[in-house]
Amino acid sequence: MKTEKELKKIVKEKYAEIASQNKLVNQASCCGATDASAEVYNIMVDDYTKTDGYVEQADLGLGCGLPVEYSQIRKGDTVIDLGSGAGNDCFIARHETGDEGKVIGIDFTPEMIDRARTNAEKLGYNNVEFRQGDIENMPVNQAVADVIVSNCVLNLVPNKGAVIEEIFRVLKPGGHFSISDIVLIGELPEGLREDAEMYAGCVSGAIQKSDYLGFIEEAGFKNISLQKEKPILIPDDILKNYLSKTEIEEFKKGSTGIVSVTVYAEKPGGIKKKPFARAKDVPAVDCAPGSGCC
Repeated sequence: MKTEKELKKIVKEKYAEIASQNKLVNQASCCGATDASAEVYNIMVDDYTKTDGYVEQADLGLGCGLPVEYSQIRKGDTVIDLGSGAGNDCFIARHETGDEGKVIGIDFTPEMIDRARTNAEKLGYNNVEFRQGDIENMPVNQAVADVIVSNCVLNLVPNKGAVIEEIFRVLKPGGHFSISDIVLIGELPEGLREDAEMYAGCVSGAIQKSDYLGFIEEAGFKNISLQKEKPILIPDDILKNYLSKTEIEEFKKGSTGIVSVTVYAEKPGGIKKKPFARAKDVPAVDCAPGSGCC
């Protein structure tokens, strides 16, 4: 088992490489980290292209959801995007918060920060900034953000509980987050769980759905709900690099699920804002203790 330091090094090196890769390669692979599949075009990513604020040059095809679409951002809000990559979710968030708001992207990889800053400068977005840093120890003061978003990033972080606690620290009282991420239902086969490439590919770094939601509850968040959930299917031509034919058959017939979830939660306190209609009228799934969600 690799240490946290080793895993972070793997992620930083791999995402430095991914920063210059083609979007189509990233979409047809596991978060750009594995070889592209010839079987499917889009493994994890939802389609951003018709979303207001979308910037094609900033879309590397690395997400597993559309968290900004569900994030209930209002004009003038301060928004933080964790693992901001080339800046696409930040630019979509900027469309929602307007010129009077502020968007801060945080990313671990210098190459991603450089690309995002270049995109922001070309667009003339003076209220969007990118900071290099570790989301387990964000370069942001306490109680700064109205909203936090993130797209397929926490699964790359070894200490997910620390990130959730940092989100709580950085949010204003009454603030909230909407995060898309990869979680598991059941245990992955050892070949997927141990391979460093699959960790950087957002798969083996994922934890159990119940544990993920448990971290959020333990940090003190309230009104936790699942805004969206969809299965992630890894094609055979990728699986064969990590599992035998027999292991692939057992994996596909087993009870293990790799799932993309978009999770919403609120930090207690502050002045309760007027209710905001959920994106596309998607019904929330109650994740309160005893509800069966966890």
